[in-house]
This record gives sequence, structure tokens and C-alpha cells, in this order.
Amino acid sequence: MQESILSNTIKEVKEETGFEVEARRLVAVLDKRKNNQSNTALRVIKHFVLCDYVSGDFVANSETLEARYFSLDQLPELSQNKTTEKQIQLCYQASKVEHWETVFD
Repeated sequence: MQESILSNTIKEVKEETGFEVEARRLVAVLDKRKNNQSNTALRVIKHFVLCDYVSGDFVANSETLEARYFSLDQLPELSQNKTTEKQIQLCYQASKVEHWETVFD
């Protein structure tokens, strides 16, 4: 079955955390080569989706060892190949406004 951005987001969050979520808003569609350190020949387009927690408990797995909350000014060291501080800040901004215009490049 071909997944949509919405259905794949819900599936991936469940697989990687154990959480049930409701996908609420498409925050951004970004070209990984333009926005992250990347040394791959593959062309990757990243979709950032704002979700609301519905239920579930965190379950460690091969992709996610733990889940914690951090303030924006105390983020842990990030893998710049995966997610940057700027991308996290963008998602935070999207969570604070009623009407958000999707960012894309």
C-alpha cells in the first residue's frame, strides 16, 4: 500500500516511539541538500509534520533509544545530517500559531 504524508507520519511515529499521534499540520517541505549536512547521492525531501500526542508509552527500538523533552535553549547535540536547531525552532514556531503557512524550498 502506498502511504501518504499523513498516514506515513502516523505510522512512523508509532514504529519509532510507541506513541499514537494525530497529524495536525504540514510545517515544512525542505530539500535535505540545502538544509542539512549531507554527503549522499540520494535526493531527499524532508517533510516536517506537527502532531498532537494521543496516547501510548515510549518503547525503545533500533531507531530510537529514548525520548525526552528539551527547552529550545538547552537542546542536546544534534545530528546535523538529520535535524538542525533551525528546523526544530521552525516546528516550535508552527506549534504556537493558529494559522501556519507551510515553508518550502
